[in-house]
Amino acid sequence: MSLSASIILITIITAVVFASIGLLYTLKSKTTAGNYIVARNKVGGLLATATLVASGLGAWILFSPAETGTWAGIVGLIGYSIGSAAPLLAFIFLGARLRRLMPDGHSLTEFVKLRYGSGPQILALLVMVFYMFIFLTAELTGISLAVNLLGGTPLVITASIVGIFTVIYTVFGGIRVSIFTDSIQFAVIIPMIAAVVLILVIALGGFGSAFEAVNLENKDLLSLTHWPGIEFGLTLIIAIWAAEMFNGAYWQRVYSCKDEKALKTGFLAAGVIVIPVIFLLGILGMVAVGNGSLSEPSTALFDLVKDVVPTWVFGVVLVLAVILVMSSMDSLINGISSVFTADLAQLFPRLSGGKLLLFCRLGTALLVIPVIIIASNGYSVLYLFLIADLICAATVFPVFYGLFSARIGQKTIFISSIAGMIVGALFFPNPDYEAWNTIPYAGRFLVSFGAAVGVSAVLCLISDFYMKLVVKIPNTFSTFSIKQID
Repeated sequence: MSLSASIILITIITAVVFASIGLLYTLKSKTTAGNYIVARNKVGGLLATATLVASGLGAWILFSPAETGTWAGIVGLIGYSIGSAAPLLAFIFLGARLRRLMPDGHSLTEFVKLRYGSGPQILALLVMVFYMFIFLTAELTGISLAVNLLGGTPLVITASIVGIFTVIYTVFGGIRVSIFTDSIQFAVIIPMIAAVVLILVIALGGFGSAFEAVNLENKDLLSLTHWPGIEFGLTLIIAIWAAEMFNGAYWQRVYSCKDEKALKTGFLAAGVIVIPVIFLLGILGMVAVGNGSLSEPSTALFDLVKDVVPTWVFGVVLVLAVILVMSSMDSLINGISSVFTADLAQLFPRLSGGKLLLFCRLGTALLVIPVIIIASNGYSVLYLFLIADLICAATVFPVFYGLFSARIGQKTIFISSIAGMIVGALFFPNPDYEAWNTIPYAGRFLVSFGAAVGVSAVLCLISDFYMKLVVKIPNTFSTFSIKQID
């Protein structure tokens, strides 16, 4: 059997196995619109850790950290690792706060509507869906490019196989099956990542030999004062933290945790686990530079695999990649559908649970079509990702500051968010990653993201200060009651 045929077969078998596991699980209990989008108070700390890690670690971890390591070096990877963990740690406080204020909720957008009104709700909805859709497309694009690199398989074949089989079980089971399969995927993903890293390090003669080669090739990669790496690392901390706060899959799991203790345990443990995973996989990008294996920065890990280990290791990496994609895709698909379902239930309270479930399933099934089409073209989604991150960065402080200050209103949300977007955009690079104007520091991501967060935050704080001292509005909060979805 040819290498290409073997790779397709491995992809199909892996996808079928997890789709079958998911489908068999859905037969165990009845699915309603309510438990389709949230497994309310069902998940303990250990399972919360597993589902958070599995849903957050997609195929991107086989591409982006290693690519970062090829030019930003060890200090950039430190920033990447912290940035990946930062949102998980933030959910410990923000997730617990939202559960107290809206104990019967399902989604962040419900809180935004009750707290600010319909206008900010639409803004939050657009930001969440845009970010998760880009994330979803990036995942499917990543696995398609990886399979193409290893065996020359056309992108559309891989995108269709992985996308369709993931939707098959997600459309029937929703959040419950996503959490269940996450627990299995977590048990497989972590040992496989450790195995891949160990195999590569042994093949290279150990970390000592690998780092000696990196030092000879580009010693800046090992320097803690490498400024491009420092700047990019700081940018990633801001960008990833802001964007992941609008990840609907994480908010589903906030309400799925059994209690606050399970929530805090799960998010804290997941944040701790993510740090070494990102860092170690990023180190392999540096090692690829030292080994002379690098053809393209985005495929550094796969270039290293092809150069230093036997062909059978391709199969291990491929199985890992497919599992990573399915574990994040089912969460993202369900996260997007949950946002629409929760809002639809509040807009049309007389809509029956059965019809809500039908609409949710149809939306889930239809969503994968444009994702497959885009992924099949192999577009670079990095720039779109960065645009989504900038929008999230400008919106994150106004939305979440309202969890703690009752004095922030609808006008403040819009003015501060839009001002943050405009100022951030002035410094944001064009598609060629160059400045599009002559403003000092234009074209630098760190300045752009810092300005987006800073401007929106300052305007919110000024408004809050004015309302407190001049208008003398007290900061009084009450819990929000909301109709549960049957």
